[in-house]
Amino acid sequence: MSTQGYQDELRSEQRYVDGLYARLDTERARVRTRYGAALRSTGVSAMDRDVEVRALAKEGKRLDVADNGVCFGRLDSTDGETRYIGRIGLFDEANEFEPLLLDWRAPAARPFYVATGAAPEGMRRRRQFHTRGRHLADFTDEQLGDPSGADQGDAALLAAVNAPRGTGMRDIVATIQAEQDEIIRLDHPGVLVLEGGPGTGKTVVALHRVAYLLYTQRERMERQGVLVVGPNPAFLHHIARVLPSLGETNVVFATVGELLPGLRVTAEDAPTAARIKGSLHMLDVLAAAIADRQRLPVEPLTIDLADVTVRIDAETAQWAREEARASGRPHNEARAVFEEIVTYVLTERAIGRIGKGWLTRDDREAWEQLRADLVAELAGNTAFAAALDELWPVLTPETLLAQLYSSPERLTVAGADPALRRADGAAWTIPDVALLDELHELLGRGEPVDDTAERERRAEVAYAAGVLDTLVAREDHMDDEDHLFAQDMLFGADLAERFRERDTRELAERAAADRDWTYRHIVVDEAQELSAMEWRALMRRCPGKSFTVVGDLAQRRSAAGATSWAEVMDPYVPGRWAYRSLTVNYRTPTEIMAVAAAVLAEFAPEITAPESVRACGVQPWARHVDHDELATAIAEFVQDEDGREGTSVVIGPPEVPGTVPAAATKGLEYDAVLVVEPDRIRTDGPRGAAELYVALTRATQRLGVLHTRELPRSLRGLNHPATAATAR
Repeated sequence: MSTQGYQDELRSEQRYVDGLYARLDTERARVRTRYGAALRSTGVSAMDRDVEVRALAKEGKRLDVADNGVCFGRLDSTDGETRYIGRIGLFDEANEFEPLLLDWRAPAARPFYVATGAAPEGMRRRRQFHTRGRHLADFTDEQLGDPSGADQGDAALLAAVNAPRGTGMRDIVATIQAEQDEIIRLDHPGVLVLEGGPGTGKTVVALHRVAYLLYTQRERMERQGVLVVGPNPAFLHHIARVLPSLGETNVVFATVGELLPGLRVTAEDAPTAARIKGSLHMLDVLAAAIADRQRLPVEPLTIDLADVTVRIDAETAQWAREEARASGRPHNEARAVFEEIVTYVLTERAIGRIGKGWLTRDDREAWEQLRADLVAELAGNTAFAAALDELWPVLTPETLLAQLYSSPERLTVAGADPALRRADGAAWTIPDVALLDELHELLGRGEPVDDTAERERRAEVAYAAGVLDTLVAREDHMDDEDHLFAQDMLFGADLAERFRERDTRELAERAAADRDWTYRHIVVDEAQELSAMEWRALMRRCPGKSFTVVGDLAQRRSAAGATSWAEVMDPYVPGRWAYRSLTVNYRTPTEIMAVAAAVLAEFAPEITAPESVRACGVQPWARHVDHDELATAIAEFVQDEDGREGTSVVIGPPEVPGTVPAAATKGLEYDAVLVVEPDRIRTDGPRGAAELYVALTRATQRLGVLHTRELPRSLRGLNHPATAATAR
């Protein structure tokens, strides 16, 4: 294409993009008008109005999101058809079946991501737009199916990966690669395990997969929502805007430590304690701790009633305990069985003593009346209530676990490792959350269900039914134009619903506040770090077992984490999980990846480092400093990077001021990274080498190393900054 031809084509494409924005603005104005009318509407029920307002608000957000690069490309087929691809679908105003713009998730848009010269998918050309706001800056063409055509297909990708990093992860909707698209659109109903080394884009691919599932399974997915689990709040903040940028909001973001609403994590476990708490042996420990609270009396417990004194002896409590345990109910709910058996025994004994000489079982009515009186008396007897609390107490997860941790005797009885002992039993750590969640299942509700709301609802229904009866009675005496037909109200409950106050929170807000909420799909990032107990907590939150699991076994730091995906998945979804891997590194340049690959080869030689798609032209460097020079050298790096575009971070061991632990940077990326004291990072525990690997692979442009003691062998080839091509 000549220069003049290119400029003419660019102006033509700009006119088309202008038309798309005009259509977008028209649709947005229409939705805003309808939204305002819905808010003011008085002719419909509150429920109908609420449904419409929510739907229009969501549509408005979707259209606002599309304003940021509504169209990013075009496909030309071999039969002359042209398709424009963008963030959302737009249709001709006069013909709603005529697409002006295809949603990137639509099946017809798939060739934009997967067509190649060897497999053109019926396409002859792929055109990629580069926009700034609503302005089309330029475009690049890739000829498909023509070996002699100029291949510029990587231009958009390289521009994206070379761009300076901002404060959060960006979507890749305009530059999805073929191997990524195959995973995003994978039709698999169970668990998808997506593994990839640093920089392979596994996290952003998983998020785009969520957006795709929400597009293709909208009704089912939106009823329950999606949970995204990440390793720390910084990571979740980093990725939080990806799904909203794709128009999806019914998503809850949480760490494992945030799975129990209202619980505050205030402490950190030593590695040994974390490993113990993460093992499935804790199931036996928790069960034993509960069983230890289901006591038998050493001496009979005396209950004084009005006409007789009865005692709960060990034999009675033993029978009641066996029946309660055999019921299969959670501990707190099984207390009713325990109480029922004890009550039966005590009333039988009391009747025998009170009615001795004058009452027999043949006098059934008198016998049962006396039993009813005794049952009522026991129910109000404080000594009986105290005896039940002693023998079968109502327990909360927090109380049980805190008392277990703070008591060496209880730990011994439960068969727990003494390493779990701590003075403040309620100083919760992240591994405690999974144990508390398990105890919620084992204990059940702590108090009887409050049925006040249900009783009020039944009263409302009864009232509404009465209103209907009145309407029916009056129907024959009113003109059709002047009354509401009773048949328009199908049931009393329908009318009652009009008067009830509703929860107006968004789905994500309601789900995050409800421990018992179950999700349609769950994404787990940095999944190699999760313990077996944490997987149990997540699996119960998704009964359909629909997961996207993202991780890299080579980066595992936690001693309680996964050593293989099969050991994690087979107990829950045998035969229902699929494995896919990403092998191309889009983030880390070859110069930096070569350094990280040498570290990987030392501690995990069986794993191949991902292959980088680009070079940055800047060589990593290492500089030895004296201990008293370290702080100054770090400050110089920070000051230098402050003058550059993009982001930077200093990663080092906890004892070095001004550094961030490598674990806190997992999943994040920065233009420049300074790694301080790599040998200390490497020797910090059995997985310290994995931590160093993580630290070295966060940089997208520049990597430096500061050290006061000898470098690890794998880093000794790094040049001093004075001789390295650092382009400072």
